[in-house]
Amino acid sequence: MEKIASFCIDHEKLLPGLYVSRKDRRDGVIVTTFDLRFVAPNREPVIDMPALHTIEHVGATFLRNGERKDDVVYFGPMGCRTGFYLLMFGDLTAKDVLPLVEDMCRFVLGFEGEIPGAKPSECGNWSEQNLAMAKFYVARYLDSLEKHARTEYPKI
Repeated sequence: MEKIASFCIDHEKLLPGLYVSRKDRRDGVIVTTFDLRFVAPNREPVIDMPALHTIEHVGATFLRNGERKDDVVYFGPMGCRTGFYLLMFGDLTAKDVLPLVEDMCRFVLGFEGEIPGAKPSECGNWSEQNLAMAKFYVARYLDSLEKHARTEYPKI
């Protein structure tokens, strides 16, 4: 079997940032996958599950209700728990979506109240949420974006 593209990135060099992971084309439609890398893989602790889950719920709610909601295909966590994938229609660059990702982060940081979709009828693991820790990770990520807007994977 061929090694998939995300396994070809040197995760020992990868830093927090916003990267284009891949572009898929089919029938004239392009979907760009973004890597929102919150923590440095294999060098920092991964995002804890309740915080990861909360970022997913609040972040997806923001993205699916914003100006670019029709461009969003998917937002969800990476299995390794070091960040998130954002899939969007279009032949896009990281710089194209940086303002959107920063706005999502600010939305999470300002969010108060009941977590969207955190009821037994709405989510298969509704009770595993932690807004305070979600804000901790998002603040850290936003800070890294503002200091170093990384948009290209490190060269292998």
